[in-house]
Amino acid sequence: MTVEANPTIILDPTDEREPISRSQAKRSEHITGTIGLLDISKPRGDKFLDRLEQQIHERMPSVHVKRYKKPTFAKPAPYDLRRKIMNECNFVIEAVAD
Repeated sequence: MTVEANPTIILDPTDEREPISRSQAKRSEHITGTIGLLDISKPRGDKFLDRLEQQIHERMPSVHVKRYKKPTFAKPAPYDLRRKIMNECNFVIEAVAD
């Protein structure tokens, strides 16, 4: 694994008036366990996640997939949903579509 000379800048799209400094989470070299797929309730996000789930099953048959859905795309995921995903999954992919 190589380390880039320039740091990655991560922007928080929820509020640009006061940017929050964040760092990337440590990345695992191998995907094992459970992947959570979070549908943020935008149109066609479910279609994207259907295809992604199919590819995960084809390429990583030993990985389990769990699906989740936010009640609305207009607000952050509720605390209880975030905790559930954190407790049940090793990885999470959030779908944004239109």
